[in-house]
Amino acid sequence: MRAAAAVRVPEEVEPDTRAKPPDLRLAGVAVATWFSALAVLYLSARSGVLIALVAAAVALALAARLTRPHHRGPLADRYGWIAVAVLIGVVCGSAATAARLGVRDAESLAELSRTRAPVTVELVVRDDPRAVAGAAGRPSMLLLSAELSWLRGPDQRKLEVPARILVLATDAQWRDLLPGQRLTASGRLARARGGDLTAAVLSANSAPVRIGTPSWTQRVAGTLRAGLQRACLPLADEPGGLLPGLVVGDTSRLLPAVEDDFLTTGMTHLNAVSGANVAIVVGLVLLCARWARAGPWLTAVICAIALVGFVILARPSPSVVRAATMGAVGLLALAVGRPRAALPALGAAITVLVVVDPELAGDAGFALSVLATGGLLLVAPKWRDRMRARGVPAGLAEALAIPAAAQLTCAPVVAGLSGTISLVAVPANLLAVPAIAPATVLGVAAATVSPVWPAGAEFAAWLGSWPAWWLVLVARYGARVPAGTLPWLDGVAGGLLLGALTVALLVAARHPLVRRLVAVVAVAVVIGALPVRLVASGWPPDGWVFALCAVGQGDTAVLPIGAGRAVVVDAGPDPAAADRCLRRLGVRSVPLLVVSHFHADHVGGLAGVLRGRKVGAVVTPQWPEPEAGRSTVERAGATAGIPVSGIGPGWRYVAGQVELTLLGPPYPMRGTRSDPNNNSLVLRARVGGVRVLLAGDAEEEEQRALLDGLPATELRAELLKVAHHGSAYQEVGFLDAVAPAVALVPVGEGNDYGHPNPAVLSRLARNGARVLRTDTDGDLAVVRRDGALAVVVRGLGAGER
Repeated sequence: MRAAAAVRVPEEVEPDTRAKPPDLRLAGVAVATWFSALAVLYLSARSGVLIALVAAAVALALAARLTRPHHRGPLADRYGWIAVAVLIGVVCGSAATAARLGVRDAESLAELSRTRAPVTVELVVRDDPRAVAGAAGRPSMLLLSAELSWLRGPDQRKLEVPARILVLATDAQWRDLLPGQRLTASGRLARARGGDLTAAVLSANSAPVRIGTPSWTQRVAGTLRAGLQRACLPLADEPGGLLPGLVVGDTSRLLPAVEDDFLTTGMTHLNAVSGANVAIVVGLVLLCARWARAGPWLTAVICAIALVGFVILARPSPSVVRAATMGAVGLLALAVGRPRAALPALGAAITVLVVVDPELAGDAGFALSVLATGGLLLVAPKWRDRMRARGVPAGLAEALAIPAAAQLTCAPVVAGLSGTISLVAVPANLLAVPAIAPATVLGVAAATVSPVWPAGAEFAAWLGSWPAWWLVLVARYGARVPAGTLPWLDGVAGGLLLGALTVALLVAARHPLVRRLVAVVAVAVVIGALPVRLVASGWPPDGWVFALCAVGQGDTAVLPIGAGRAVVVDAGPDPAAADRCLRRLGVRSVPLLVVSHFHADHVGGLAGVLRGRKVGAVVTPQWPEPEAGRSTVERAGATAGIPVSGIGPGWRYVAGQVELTLLGPPYPMRGTRSDPNNNSLVLRARVGGVRVLLAGDAEEEEQRALLDGLPATELRAELLKVAHHGSAYQEVGFLDAVAPAVALVPVGEGNDYGHPNPAVLSRLARNGARVLRTDTDGDLAVVRRDGALAVVVRGLGAGER
């Protein structure tokens, strides 16, 4: 998508070409190759071979018929050979994919995967390892793609299977592996999800044993990328984490909240290497060559050298090679002065890339790159010329046409992935345009000089941080625009529907009357829909007294004090999820943040609560474990200047309609099944006359201690936040003493802990409680109406319950 964000739209240099239609001779081959490969990825090698044979036979028969003179005619010449080209594309896509599926589905490897057999493997790393979040309280894992050379199963027989696998590892020695590194490792195989060329997933149980070294290009790339990261270390976290992502796609330091803002505003393409990186760097070289009056061939050689250099810097992984190809196609029109040559080049590039790596057919990033480049070549020039004909200055016309065309052509894919249509994406990307090129160029400069001049690299990175800051601000405030997105069908159906509407709109918009009608309807929809969504969005519901957020396998509870102000209890495991929850609820100020205990599923999202909000104080249990979670809270408080203090028996807090009283733990609990859980803060709250019990992750021991030390009336509550995600470690007498009318369970979808426990849910239901859970219902908000409690859900099956 970034291929259209920074490249100048090709100027029409030949007066007679302006009226010529685009050259679509290779478009049919490219589209057929792409779609047939995508279809076969979800079928089998046998189906792919069958489709290729049938398409080849039909193509030969049709070509033979077309070459007979007495059967030829104008329609045959025009459409017959187009059909042959499409059939050739089907042959290419299905045959190439079938060949790769034959390797992926090798019976020997499939059997080992089905039985989760222990294996020893030799691999070649394909891409940079990247961190993925582990389950709550568990170490994060590293995920990397690798090419399998051979493996040995339990019978010690060596099998040579050149298949693609994914590796999941927790050992830190996997972190700094470079693409191209050959290694051996051991672990257990599991079946892959399907729909791509991944044959199996290896859960590694050992550190990698390296064999030799990666290629010199990968070593150079590693040195330059590490130098860029070092140059960015003195910068603030937000621009310092974004700049390496802008330049080389290294998002290891990118804050989750920033990443979420970029996703919301349709700017997430800036966080990965794409055709725009190539276009910016090579385009600068091209301008310099033209300024020096270099000839076409010398210019082409210089640009090719710059292209190879950037690929080495960004690391020649599959995604970077794809981006380089798309960026080179976008620059072709500028280099040769023949814009119409770029579209056939795009078709050829799509065909070659899909045949070489059929997995790209199902890659959303590949689709976005292709669509954005197509929008640059087909749509943006026409829009630019029309605006210039109406008196819009040349630079402004391009600045408006490029992001608008890119967003229009990429919208079907984005809508299919997210189930939304962004209303802020075009203006956000338009505002981002001036900052992309300087940030990228300065980042490349910082990486290039870092091995020989670290101080110069830091200075270049500091200069690059200013445009990066601008991008952060655009994403931040764009994400906070009320009703900035509209709901849409998700999945393939949603993408195809919006794609069909887009094509119909582009075709119909050729007529002035239709253009005016579309403009009037679009303005009417926006003007009519936005006030409705702003005034009657339905979330949060009027008069809400408690909310429980769907933040995954963790807790985030919110108790409203007044307009825009709330007490927050726990931050969940993910900063982005916590920030989204509070943003949806309109919480701008948090006078008090309560951390029930220091497990990762309660403190991991702390940065999301702090982001852009004034937090008055943080209170925690006096129990100091686990140490990593406690350090996270103390470090965040110290950085933000927020007081952090432990609280014990007798603590009480009152603000607005919220009154909190600490019930437990009554004393430090040691030697239990989980001391951190059994020293969780257990709070009784009163909000708008509703009694709420927040049980943290208290298990049987702490619950029993509360039963023994408090009268039953102290525990009784109308609303219960069920302890420990509804785990089996509940004291039955405690649940009976609380006797809630409503019980809410914060729990992550598909967790492997067995949460929530069916017997616990059944006990609550038998006692008359209405039980809801965040993994199936989404965000939950409790309201008091006509003296009774109701729960409004935001998510699956939204409505009152």
